[in-house]
Amino acid sequence: MVVLAALFACNNDDNSFKSVSYPDMAEASDPKIINDINGVKVYNGGYGSSLVQDPQDKSVFYMLTDRGPNIDGPVKDSKVFSNPDFTPQIGKFQLKDGKLVQIGTILLKNAAGKNLTGLPNPIGSGGTGEIAYDTKGNVLSNDIDGLDSEGLAIAPDGTFWVSDEYGPHIIHFDKNGNTIEKINPFNTSRKIPKVFAKRRPNRGMEGLCITPDGKTLVGIMQFPLYNPSSTDMKGSLIIRIITFDIASGKTQQFVYLMENKDLQAVSEIAAIDNNSFLVLERDGEYATSANRASVFKKVYKIELDGATDVSDPNNGENGKLYNGKPLEQLINLSGLQQNNIVPVKKTLVLDLMTDLNTIYPHDKAEGIFVIDNNTIAISNDDDFGVTGNGKYEQKVLPSSNTIDRNTIYFIKLKKPLK
Repeated sequence: MVVLAALFACNNDDNSFKSVSYPDMAEASDPKIINDINGVKVYNGGYGSSLVQDPQDKSVFYMLTDRGPNIDGPVKDSKVFSNPDFTPQIGKFQLKDGKLVQIGTILLKNAAGKNLTGLPNPIGSGGTGEIAYDTKGNVLSNDIDGLDSEGLAIAPDGTFWVSDEYGPHIIHFDKNGNTIEKINPFNTSRKIPKVFAKRRPNRGMEGLCITPDGKTLVGIMQFPLYNPSSTDMKGSLIIRIITFDIASGKTQQFVYLMENKDLQAVSEIAAIDNNSFLVLERDGEYATSANRASVFKKVYKIELDGATDVSDPNNGENGKLYNGKPLEQLINLSGLQQNNIVPVKKTLVLDLMTDLNTIYPHDKAEGIFVIDNNTIAISNDDDFGVTGNGKYEQKVLPSSNTIDRNTIYFIKLKKPLK
């Protein structure tokens, strides 16, 4: 096992230091069972949609769940929730003896202090028409505060910013999980551009980070917007990045080109410095020794400097138009070049299929964090240990025939990030 070492100040009152050793990988130990659906165990679990490191204790990581355990439902754009009252949450984990031990839980709440749910928003408030069912086939009510949390950033003051796949919403939470501010394209005091409401269902603002100076949020959509519709942008590789100045609320937008149209696309963005970031791009396949060469899970370094700001000064519903067409209809690099648009510079940093000594077995590599100039951490979404289409099944990794578990991989890069 390759062991990496990091040094950090234990506190701000003295010059004492503590050494932290990072194993090649660390699995979350003993997740609690929160339901049993005809013998299929639902675990809590579910952490890994995003992760950040505690700035004061480098052995501690905060890991985010999404909206809760669910599977595809009986009709199009429907989901079956095993635990409809599940509260999206941030788990606090510490590395101990090579394992991730949960030492705390932060339940996410609205401004009134009520626990959030992961149920879909109503149309006009972030919903896209998804229908939620319970396991008995009852239709569940929409929730205006419902959150499908995906991206997580920790501010210098220890508060959290979370992005989601509904609105998309960006929500500022205090250290105890209470909402400080909510930002979206439609019904909040401060807003992001209207065009982001065109996001594809279940493909919203998948990634979020904060620049090291603590001044700017940087979010990335998982997939090209359905702009103006799913048919009109078919085959588009154009994904939007948004920057949000925390003090002023000013936004900018840039283009990230995904590698091919058949990917599940972008899972996360993480800051290297105030201009450079890592982006995790992937498919939805499990890797085994037999198919490893065809599975796609890669990390790219991007730079915003030199990229074209594609913001719409008029804040139209379709964003800025180019010869009458929305950005997504430009489709690819050729379309961008014809309109003098420069996407972010993109350089391959890591291929999870070829650069690890072992098989990366998870389908959903979703969280990424920069440990230092040579080391990154990647977490997976284990889907609470369940999967299925209309019927709950245990989520089992084909490479090991074991139930998927939240795991952080600590990866030493071949080249420094800067």
